Amino acid sequence: MTRRTSPGAPRQASAGAFLALSACASLALTGCANLIGSMAADTLSAAILNQNDPELVASGVPAYLLLVDGMISQSPDSADLLAAGAELFALYGSRFEPDPDRVVLLTAKARAYGERAICLAHERACRWRGLPYDEFVSQLAVVEAKKIDYLYSYAISWLSYLDATSDDWTAVAELPWVEAALERALQLDEAYEDGELHAYLGILNALRPPALGGRPEVSQMHFERAVALSAGRNLSVKVEYARRYARMMFEQDLHDRLLTEVLAAPVEVPGLTLFNVLAQQEAEQLLRSSKEYF
Repeated sequence: MTRRTSPGAPRQASAGAFLALSACASLALTGCANLIGSMAADTLSAAILNQNDPELVASGVPAYLLLVDGMISQSPDSADLLAAGAELFALYGSRFEPDPDRVVLLTAKARAYGERAICLAHERACRWRGLPYDEFVSQLAVVEAKKIDYLYSYAISWLSYLDATSDDWTAVAELPWVEAALERALQLDEAYEDGELHAYLGILNALRPPALGGRPEVSQMHFERAVALSAGRNLSVKVEYARRYARMMFEQDLHDRLLTEVLAAPVEVPGLTLFNVLAQQEAEQLLRSSKEYF
């Protein structure tokens, strides 16, 4: 996935290997509850994130999307609501929507909300779209730590759209810009959301094998740090570590150990239960195919 190969531009990657954004997006609903600020929303988000039945969530979350959409229409200049909407639409589109055409629509809305949120929170960001890579990076350097919530929403909602449109090389070429935004957020607070930023960057750095210019050692470093910062409670991180890094490097022992740890771990973790259940389902499938793959 490239936009240009001039000096300073990041690595290329294959569209076919693009990440599943939702593997690490377990905090979007918490953000919505906090930003909407009502007791009912807090209760609903907790119920969703702590739910151990993904099918029930998939059938119920669309109503929550309508709720957030309605609140944004009533308060279109609320950066907080827009950031929450960006994360929620990115999460649902990436994880639960089965129709590819609808995934594009949902994640396009997520990206638009994310752009509006960062624009309201950081005026210079209103002119970020289309900037050359080096200029974009220099613009990111002045984003303050207090703006990290909006930068995070901006990056992952954009990422969700690139995932949905990964067959379009024009869209996928924007990936290095998203990675730069995540790296800036990491500079501001590496422990943000218990290591979520490291998890995303671990995936992004594993998109290409070393023979094609990938940086697996950087990927592994990010995954290890993400596991440490989440104290191993976020099982999706270990699944992605196995799927993205261990499989690429043909490290079966690491692959099987990570997935076995996921299957043995408790899923009931406040704020992570839903995604831990999904992670265990994925771990079981990956482990079952381990011998065939390696």
